[in-house]
Amino acid sequence: METIIAYMESLNPILAALYATLFTWGVTALGASLVFFFNKMNRAFFDGMLGFTGGVMVAASFWSLLAPGIEMSPGEGFVKVIPAVVGFTLGAFFLFGLDKVLPHLHVNFKMDEKEGIKTPWHKSTLLTLAITLHNIPEGLAVGVLFGAAAAGIEGASIGGAVALAIGIGLQNFPEGFAVAMPLRRQGLSKWKSFNFGQLSAAVEPIAAVLGAWAVLTFEPILPYALSFAAGAMIFVVVEEVIPESQQERFTDIATMGFIGGFIVMMTLDVGLG
Repeated sequence: METIIAYMESLNPILAALYATLFTWGVTALGASLVFFFNKMNRAFFDGMLGFTGGVMVAASFWSLLAPGIEMSPGEGFVKVIPAVVGFTLGAFFLFGLDKVLPHLHVNFKMDEKEGIKTPWHKSTLLTLAITLHNIPEGLAVGVLFGAAAAGIEGASIGGAVALAIGIGLQNFPEGFAVAMPLRRQGLSKWKSFNFGQLSAAVEPIAAVLGAWAVLTFEPILPYALSFAAGAMIFVVVEEVIPESQQERFTDIATMGFIGGFIVMMTLDVGLG
């Protein structure tokens, strides 16, 4: 792990963010590849991993994004938290707007429950877009954190950015499978199901590069950018991830998955960051 962190420190932060999110994309593809070996998805496992995803995202939002964002903000008392409040609010509203506009359908939901603007798009596309919506703030968070660490901002480190990428990668594994398996059950070939599953994370490297470039180019926005990514992730957790995990009878498994995800991400961030 020390070798990986040292290597990332030697890279241009934009390139480091790209490599980190290519890893998270690859883990998504690895999860989607399970469609070649299994014919069905265990709902209890899926709900547990959804909970894990939520735990990782909530922990990352605080330990990796909000805490360093507040720490690097100027001023004292209530003034010090203003950038975090503004950025967090803007991030949540940004995802709120995407959620209302982007056509998407959540796993195990019926076609008449699709969200966003009305469209004749196929269910496979809508399922892929639902997971893509999750991945936009995740890629953005990784990129912003690499940019913050490269700028030498107190509270941000390459180790923390690597920890965030690992945590996101872990929770991306079930997401790839969650897209691929329902498509396979609808009659798509294994190869097409895999492609749709891995494609859902293609947005992460794009968002990461944009995030890293933005904070390096406009350094004063750093506290706002970190909080923006946190607000976007928390919105996704509350609006999408938790409700999906509570659809069936495995709510306790989902809850324990959430606790596990939070502990794993917190441990990674504190241990490496």
